[in-house]
Amino acid sequence: MNLKDLLPTYSAQDNTDYDYVFTIFTPIYNRADTLHRVFDSLHAQTFKNFELVMINDGSKDNSHEVATELMKTATFPITYINNTQNRHKMACFVQAIQEAKGQFILPFDSDDECVPEALETFYNAYESIPEIKKNTISGVTCLCKDQSGNLVGKPFKTQPYYSNTFKRQLAHAEATEKWGFTKASILKSITIHEGIYSKGYIPEGIIWELIAKQGFETKYINDVLRIYYLDTGNAISIQNHEKDAFGMAIYSLCVLNWYYKPYRFKQPKLFIKRIFTLLRAAHFLDFTLTDYLNAIESRTLKALFILGWPIKGLFKHS
Repeated sequence: MNLKDLLPTYSAQDNTDYDYVFTIFTPIYNRADTLHRVFDSLHAQTFKNFELVMINDGSKDNSHEVATELMKTATFPITYINNTQNRHKMACFVQAIQEAKGQFILPFDSDDECVPEALETFYNAYESIPEIKKNTISGVTCLCKDQSGNLVGKPFKTQPYYSNTFKRQLAHAEATEKWGFTKASILKSITIHEGIYSKGYIPEGIIWELIAKQGFETKYINDVLRIYYLDTGNAISIQNHEKDAFGMAIYSLCVLNWYYKPYRFKQPKLFIKRIFTLLRAAHFLDFTLTDYLNAIESRTLKALFILGWPIKGLFKHS
């Protein structure tokens, strides 16, 4: 398996007709006790032009039965897919993108809530973008609060703020949990290799970093629209280096290959950190040194990786 071939690729697709403004995507894995939050939030929306694409990812609890009952109460269109095999969120996301009939796709986790004005605020934020700029905008991203009403992270210093995932992370390192939609036409232009499915948590960052690489920007707003529950037991934010190793290796290779050349002098520490993360992941994976060297494009980064290879086991708990 060539690691480099597993990185996502982009090939622009023509815009198509849409049946809705928003497609809400909700993946489900053992969320029988929290899924009602999604339905309660969507029923309360002031903006009604949306559909829900809901994918049960091989849950072991009674999430399927709960979803079936909640669907009977829905006042909005739903596409429901009950996968018997657990393939993890990235596979479900790609499946939802293929199913989506909305102009914008908004992931909405099955353990969170949003405010009644969420979709209306998102729509107005996009519509207020100057027409000359809209073709270069991938979507709109907002702030979140926790279940106690506390802001998660910090607001952006300027408004309106246009940036992309890569540059925003550099400028706002404290900007943690955010929430936003992306144009369906852009997401449908991305090809995710099926070889990465069912291998643990794959960061959605591989998608957002690729969109940034294509030159698209996001409009970031300081509206607090999502209620993000911090005490969720199986939240993907709870990191396990061994289980997450494959996903972190793929994400690290994306950053190293896509951004080293333009940012190597501006952000050298970033790429050293990514090499460190890749070495840590390599400790838990079966790929050879040659596999990684074939996947890394920069000769300088190859050399750094070779230097760290003999001691990669020392990084496993870092």
